[in-house]
Amino acid sequence: MQYTSLADLESDHTNPYDASSSINACVIPEFVIQGALGAFFLLTWHWFLFILSVPITCYHVKLYMNKKHLIDVTEIFRVLDNEKRYRLIKIGFYLVLFFFVLYRLL
Repeated sequence: MQYTSLADLESDHTNPYDASSSINACVIPEFVIQGALGAFFLLTWHWFLFILSVPITCYHVKLYMNKKHLIDVTEIFRVLDNEKRYRLIKIGFYLVLFFFVLYRLL
């Protein structure tokens, strides 16, 4: 959803305010779910999955502490390419994590 909002903004299908508000609404729930997932891996003794999820959880904490987790409406076009790359990397990471969890489940 976040990547598609950025792609729509780049192709001028949406305005910057709508794109940033839809992305910013998903950021905090994503951080909470990622932290809960890491805690769940730790509590269920899945060490490999926990160690795999620690770097992105630490990165989320760093972004939140530095107050750089939200997209600014006025500077969205300046950081558009970096934000799209960041979202693609996160999608890839979550897919890898999903397949590891699915493999461990089966």
